[in-house]
Amino acid sequence: MNKALYSTKLGKYYIAKCEDFIKHSKLQGKVQLILTSPPFPLNKKKKYGNFCGEEYKSWFVSLAPLFESLLTDDGSIVIEMGNSWEKGRPIQSLLHLKSLMEFVENKDANLRLCQEFICYNPARLPSPAEWVTVKKIRAIDSFTHIWWMSKNDYPKANNQRILRPYSKSMQKLLSSGKYNAGARPSEHKISEKSFLKENKGSISHNVLELSSINGDDLRLPYSMLSIANTKSNDFYTRTCKKRGFTPHPARMPLELASFFIDFLTDEGDIVFDPFGGSNTTGFCAEKANRKWISIEANEDYGKQSMIRFEDPSIKTKIKTNME
Repeated sequence: MNKALYSTKLGKYYIAKCEDFIKHSKLQGKVQLILTSPPFPLNKKKKYGNFCGEEYKSWFVSLAPLFESLLTDDGSIVIEMGNSWEKGRPIQSLLHLKSLMEFVENKDANLRLCQEFICYNPARLPSPAEWVTVKKIRAIDSFTHIWWMSKNDYPKANNQRILRPYSKSMQKLLSSGKYNAGARPSEHKISEKSFLKENKGSISHNVLELSSINGDDLRLPYSMLSIANTKSNDFYTRTCKKRGFTPHPARMPLELASFFIDFLTDEGDIVFDPFGGSNTTGFCAEKANRKWISIEANEDYGKQSMIRFEDPSIKTKIKTNME
């Protein structure tokens, strides 16, 4: 029987392997969103426990029917995965893409790809270092893939909850009420009132940029969704450093988790993270008034994740079950 390491008013954090937990849980058909950043398919094993090569792909693909079994009929799976490179060679591996494709196409699961997102981080450290900074023959690998999947062509989603601010040019257009209407080279016909409705923001794009916290380092067009990159300066990271802890090395940005929670769930829905780590998902779900369950195999990371709920921005107390 699974026992939670700690719990809050809305969620629970368990120490277990996600495969074992799911097989013995009573969550089948109840989860609205599975939101996670699994161990990436790297060439070297990390402390957070990643597989390598074909072993990784087999393991990852085998999770598809387990995850699918948890979903409501209109539920979603959102998985963030970084690129991988061939060991000792300046070429990218296809392992991460093959893993994602075979996950979606697993015949024992009923999944389809709703949309792919790209998360771009211009402040990411140069990698792979050997080819970028030492031999200087490759560009910096600065983005991760995010795949949104479901077992229904029409999962619950509402892009009006993830609107981005209007650009200055759009604000000017709304103010003037004038723009170049008429036929376009693409043969689309734009009416005189097509762009004059005030929607309190524009629909988000599927390229998400992690910008600096003060916004001074934006390098991409305003058409992208910019998310404040507070990862190195948030409450969790600062507190870990003060207490001499090494923060979990593969944390999903808080704003990225909040984006998909807002987009794909309603208050009271269940959000599930099978690779809980520092519990970004649970923390963001709690703030958004969603129920949540996080699973993590490494107990040290689980204990460390409790720091999240000391954050003064969240009015939540945790109940621990540690001896």
